[in-house]
Amino acid sequence: MSIIESTYNGPPAYLFNGHLETIIPSLFRKVSDVSYIREKIDTPDGDFLNLDWSRVGSSKLLIISHGLEGDSERHYVRGMVKLFNSRKVDVLTWNNRSCGGEINLRPILYHHGASYDLETTVSHVLENHSYREIFLTGISMGGAQTLKYLGEKGRDLPKEIKRAAVYSTPCNLLSSATTLKLRSNAFYKNRFLGKLKLKIREKAAQFPELLDLELLDKVTDFDSFDTLFTAKLHGFKDASDFYKSVSADNWMPSIAIPTLVINALNDPLLGPECYPVKLAEKMQELTLEMPKRGGHTGFVVWRQEFTWAEHRVRQFLLNKSLG
Repeated sequence: MSIIESTYNGPPAYLFNGHLETIIPSLFRKVSDVSYIREKIDTPDGDFLNLDWSRVGSSKLLIISHGLEGDSERHYVRGMVKLFNSRKVDVLTWNNRSCGGEINLRPILYHHGASYDLETTVSHVLENHSYREIFLTGISMGGAQTLKYLGEKGRDLPKEIKRAAVYSTPCNLLSSATTLKLRSNAFYKNRFLGKLKLKIREKAAQFPELLDLELLDKVTDFDSFDTLFTAKLHGFKDASDFYKSVSADNWMPSIAIPTLVINALNDPLLGPECYPVKLAEKMQELTLEMPKRGGHTGFVVWRQEFTWAEHRVRQFLLNKSLG
């Protein structure tokens, strides 16, 4: 059984519910003294990915996958970069297509199941560098991409990849998407939809015959957006087919390296099926930690620069300890 009791004691008193634990760090947390060297690489289908490196001259590398409409500059990425650099580990953050300040070339964007771009990133690292140990982490959507990649590879995963840890991760995409229908989650729905609609407009400018912007103006929920745009761009029938087809829990039973999933029980963006309790009970490779508090990508610690989740990921990946 790989379900462990959480060590997180909760946030400062002013963050008194899951929404505040989620929103306040997202809007106001700043992480200084992180800089990147950008590398642009080609993808097998004629597109590109922007990779942001923060090197300290290590034989160890952490690869970070960011969340929906995030990039390498998000606070949760910069926090992880700074923490691991301070532990003498090189860090690489890959930006999903259209993220990181530059629209991509192909008539697609990105989504929770885009593990193929993580695979391209890993292959590039292995072909061009000689890291002895590689660790993977992902936050929110990036966690789902990471889990899907690990499961797809199974026992064929490159031997250099030793461990993985993810947090605030929608292990079941339909369960997570359903939370965005709740009135209490209107803030997140509107924020994500607003950003994604801008991406669709950019894509429509590249491919004028591809997308109907009149339909975009009428979209007010994710079911409609994902049916009319995400599914259309990426070859799925509709939103339901998309959610079922790319959900990470389809592949998680095949994960073959030690992997930690941290999902707070008060995360407003995770539904019941996002907590893989039964799977963790059966799988020696999968460890599940479910703090009572934390929100979505929150896990603030009073007067500390780094979050509890960042330290927990570091502990699991580098110290190989669960206690």
